[in-house]
Amino acid sequence: MNNDLATILSGWDYDPNEVRARYVRTADGSRQIQLRLDLGVFQMRPEGRPDGETPRGFPSLKDCYIEEEMRAPGQVLPRALDANDCSELQQEVMQYYYRMMAFHALGDLGGVVRDSDHVLDLIDIVSEYADDDDAAWQFMQLYPYMRMMNVRARAELDMQQGNFEAADKLVREAVTDLEQFYTENYEPVNEDGSAAPPAPELVSMRELAEEVDRRRPRSETESLQEALARAVELEHYEKAAFLRDRLKALKTLGGRPSGKKRMHPPGGRENAS
Repeated sequence: MNNDLATILSGWDYDPNEVRARYVRTADGSRQIQLRLDLGVFQMRPEGRPDGETPRGFPSLKDCYIEEEMRAPGQVLPRALDANDCSELQQEVMQYYYRMMAFHALGDLGGVVRDSDHVLDLIDIVSEYADDDDAAWQFMQLYPYMRMMNVRARAELDMQQGNFEAADKLVREAVTDLEQFYTENYEPVNEDGSAAPPAPELVSMRELAEEVDRRRPRSETESLQEALARAVELEHYEKAAFLRDRLKALKTLGGRPSGKKRMHPPGGRENAS
């Protein structure tokens, strides 16, 4: 039996600028995920806890603590989480974090949502019950990134299903949440008094809001309004006048539902709009 990792990693080089992951078949025929790292590879189960363990008989520590919380008086844990508890939970956070990154590289949006949800739940548990603020902050500082990854995957799934309204609502709520998080936890200025740049996760969410709006199907009226605004901005006044007349005519006729076929006189030919 050859235990040299070089055999496994041959032809699969590490790239610091790209997350690389793949599915593999193990000796028992099961499918697992491998994530390429600088010093080797992580191999994880695609379902359940990535290491396949069932801590304290539960699918994960998160499930264990949620069950304990649900059974406790007032649904509140009867004890604080000490350093050992937080260390165990941090290990689970990292396992789900790495698998989430692998799912992201593999294009598995559902996997990204599930694992980022798991980490966000663990952040909630520790931030509420940790007996040490520093320990809680070790988890809380992951919140912006995990929130961003979760929302990006959810919004993309919504857009793929044509539900742009849900995607827009999801992203705008995330922008508000992250703005509040940074306001409460970070200084708005640098040590030299200059304004601190916006956090990358917040920038990403604002850009995603623009992307959702850009990809959203437009009605004919919306398309004409946007073209008119561009024509005015570029001082193309003849084109602007033409577009303005088109808009007036469309409003007079009551408009036409987006995505429907244009109606032609009898004997004519229907073409998709």
